[in-house]
Amino acid sequence: MKRIFFAILGILVLASCGNEKGADKQADRYEKGKLTLVEIEAKAPEKFLTVNGKDKRNLVGQTVVKGEIENKAKMVSYKDIELRLRFFSKTGVLLEEDHETVFEVIAPGQTTSFKTKYFAAKGTDSVAISVVKATAVK
Repeated sequence: MKRIFFAILGILVLASCGNEKGADKQADRYEKGKLTLVEIEAKAPEKFLTVNGKDKRNLVGQTVVKGEIENKAKMVSYKDIELRLRFFSKTGVLLEEDHETVFEVIAPGQTTSFKTKYFAAKGTDSVAISVVKATAVK
């Protein structure tokens, strides 16, 4: 009877010690996961930055492109965002491609606006905007 009592007592002591180690392991896993999220967001800014924009012609004949860049990342800010602007004809033919850099820092969840003007190719009907690259600020 004493042997069973001591065996159960030993098992309970070992089980209670294991919970502290388990909590430490869980905290370590959380920290590693958090660092991994930062690394993922830093390596692929084009996945976390979205661009929406509109274009119109001004009186001088320039194509004015206005838009917003939104940072959908959870932990990383981005700066020096390089955009690709593609100018298309009515039939969808690529007429011209230009690059524009927005020199601002965009924190997680924030949105910033930009405006640029181009003398686009004759026959330009629409403009497509995409993020090429950005620098991560941790």
